[in-house]
Amino acid sequence: MNIQTEKNEEASQKPQPLTQMRILSIETSCDETAVSVIDAEGSYHNTTFQVRGNALYSQAKKHAAFGGVYPSLAKREHAANLAPLLGTALREAKLSIDINTQKLTKEQKEYLQKLLVREEGLYHALVTYLEHIEKPALNAIAVTHGPGLEPALWVGINFARALSYIWNLPILAVNHLEGHIIASAVHAEDESAQKYSVEEITFPLLGLIVSGGHTEFVYAEDWGKYRVVGATRDDSIGEAFDKVARLMGIPYPGGPELSKLANKGRQALITRPAHLMSVIKKMPRPMLQSGDLDFSFSGLKTAVLYQVQELGELSDIQRHLLCAEFEDAVRDVVIKKTAQALEQFPARTFVLGGGVSANTHIRKGLEKMFASNELDCTLRLPAEGLSTDNAVMIGMAGYFMHLRNAPMLDAKDDLSASGNLKF
Repeated sequence: MNIQTEKNEEASQKPQPLTQMRILSIETSCDETAVSVIDAEGSYHNTTFQVRGNALYSQAKKHAAFGGVYPSLAKREHAANLAPLLGTALREAKLSIDINTQKLTKEQKEYLQKLLVREEGLYHALVTYLEHIEKPALNAIAVTHGPGLEPALWVGINFARALSYIWNLPILAVNHLEGHIIASAVHAEDESAQKYSVEEITFPLLGLIVSGGHTEFVYAEDWGKYRVVGATRDDSIGEAFDKVARLMGIPYPGGPELSKLANKGRQALITRPAHLMSVIKKMPRPMLQSGDLDFSFSGLKTAVLYQVQELGELSDIQRHLLCAEFEDAVRDVVIKKTAQALEQFPARTFVLGGGVSANTHIRKGLEKMFASNELDCTLRLPAEGLSTDNAVMIGMAGYFMHLRNAPMLDAKDDLSASGNLKF
């Protein structure tokens, strides 16, 4: 038998991916704890997703006292909330079938106890739950393994491994950033029914991920073939929003509240322009002439600091105008850099993903740019509920991984948290 024939036989024996799956997904990369159940069906370029169950707990109020996410607190909160959220998601999906107490074996308990030894309270909560339900009808577990806060990621990973061991289900280890890209590319067929589809995505694709941890352009020739072509050199957009908010006395998470105040500032400029034009100095628009697709927001943050120090105690109108000028500067940088990116990497589809993609001012700026330019490129923005961290997007990304024959792991395979995971 010649080598080519042997290769053909080997390929024909390779298991073909399922084109219909029910996936349990877990997200614990930062300060949102999330568990979901989705039904996924179809091929790479014609996929439908139906959300069957979705449970999310935001820890934002818990971290407000620290002015940002405190990793050890995030870890404890994930451990405290994963088992209850699992129960909620499975009940919504009608997969939580109560039974009379079904004791786990001594061997199973010992394995779980060893696996979850560092996850405070999770072992007892999970065992109690598992001993009262039947194994749900699932095909796989998708879990975020990076990037993110490693203490937080480990809780989700070990939770997934525990379920994999007890229920004998394979694990798909998902890159959180791919989840954001796919969540932005899907079309909401029926948002109230949480039904989404991926169709008519024309490649190449250019994505901009904007979040509390990332600001980067990602170029893709196809799903799974990603290349970072620009990134922040210091603060992410989300960090800049939160740090500037803190300078102006806005508690964490400051980004959304800063945007509300910015809108008040823009409204004031419409109604009283002559009186207000000189109240706030114009902010810099960093890196617009850098010749590359990188970002920098630390200088913009410093410019706000200098104005706050110069003005002293801020009046309401000063705070509103300062927020507006800062947000305008960020929007202008995003729009200009996006135009430059599309010149260097002509794409047929552009997606905006990550938590900051929920920012209305930035979204409207991009929509106006795409509407006013003759670009042979379609703008895709995430549906409501898919902008910020969530488990639904992790399930979607897990399904796409499966379609490209990514490794399916079991509970005892090597799977580690990767805080700085790249594409």
